Amino acid sequence: MKFSHTIALAALILSIFCWSETFCAAAEPINVRKPIDDDDLQYWLRNMVWYHHYSIDEIKSATGLNAEEIRSALKKFDITTKNRPKRKIGKSLLVLPYPGGRHPRIGFLEGAIRPQRETKISVLAPWNETDYFVVDVPEAIWSNLGLTYLAHTHIPTIWSRQNIEMKKLEWKRNADGTLDFTRELPNGIAFGTKIEPQQDSVRMKMWLKNGTKQKLTDLRVQICVMLKGAPGFAAQTNENKFIKSPYVACRSEDSTKWIITAWDPVHRPWANQKCPCLHSDPKFPDANPGETKHLTGWLSFYEGKQIEAEFKRIESTGWRKK
Repeated sequence: MKFSHTIALAALILSIFCWSETFCAAAEPINVRKPIDDDDLQYWLRNMVWYHHYSIDEIKSATGLNAEEIRSALKKFDITTKNRPKRKIGKSLLVLPYPGGRHPRIGFLEGAIRPQRETKISVLAPWNETDYFVVDVPEAIWSNLGLTYLAHTHIPTIWSRQNIEMKKLEWKRNADGTLDFTRELPNGIAFGTKIEPQQDSVRMKMWLKNGTKQKLTDLRVQICVMLKGAPGFAAQTNENKFIKSPYVACRSEDSTKWIITAWDPVHRPWANQKCPCLHSDPKFPDANPGETKHLTGWLSFYEGKQIEAEFKRIESTGWRKK
C-alpha cells in the first residue's frame, strides 16, 4: 500500500513538473519581428521567399503573422519563387539581413537558443540561386568585464545576470547595398559593424567605443560563418576545412568551390564541425575610456583547387589596410 502511494505521489510530482515545463516554454518570449508597415512587410517577404526559400511556417516564425495574412500579402505584392530578379553579371555580391525564423545552424542548437537576427547577414553564393552563408558579426564580445555581448541565449552575459534584456534592433539598409548596425550597451560601451559587398568579396568592418570610465582589455570577438544554407558545404566535419591564419576556408563536396573568411587582427582561427561553421575570430586592442578601436574582415568565394595560392592573392589586395 505504501509502495503504491509512493508511485502515485511520484506520478503527480512528475505531471506537475511536466506541466510547469510546458507552461514555461510556452510563456517564453518568441523571437519574432512583426513588420512595421506594408513596405517593411514587402521587403521581408521578398527576402524570405526569393532568397531564403522560406515555407509559410518559417515566415510565420519570423514575422508572427498567421498563414492567411502571409498568403494574402504574397498575393498582394506578387511575390513568388518564380519572379525573383535575375542576378546581374558583374554586380557586387548580394548581401542581405538574415530574416530569422529558421535556425542558422544544423547542430549544437543548445549553444544558440533564440538566435537574434540583428547581427546576422546572409551572403549569397555567386554560383547558383540557392546557396547562402549566414555570418553572425558579431556572435559574441568578451572583455575583462566578462561576456559583454551575445547574439543568442547560451551562457550568461554580464547583462542577463542582471536580468537586463537587450533591445531588438535591425540592420540599416543603405541604397548602395551596404549594411550598418550599431548597438549601445547599458554601461556605455558601443559597437557597430559595416558590411560592404563588392564584386569579388564582402568587406566587413567592426568598431568598438569604450564609453565606460575604466580601461577595457581582452576584447575578444567571435564571428561565425554558418554553412547550413549551402548543403554542399554543410557536412558536420572539419575534414573539409583549411586553416592558415588568418584565413579559414571550407570546400564543397566536389572540391571545386570554396568559401573563405579572415579578420585582422586575428586572435583565433578555428572551425566547429557540429554547427558547422568557420571562425577567424579577431581581438580589439585594449581601449582606454573614450577610445574607439577597429577590426577589418574579409569574405570571398573561390572556384579551383589551389587554395593556398588564393590566400596569397587575397593577401596581395591589401584588404587589411583598406
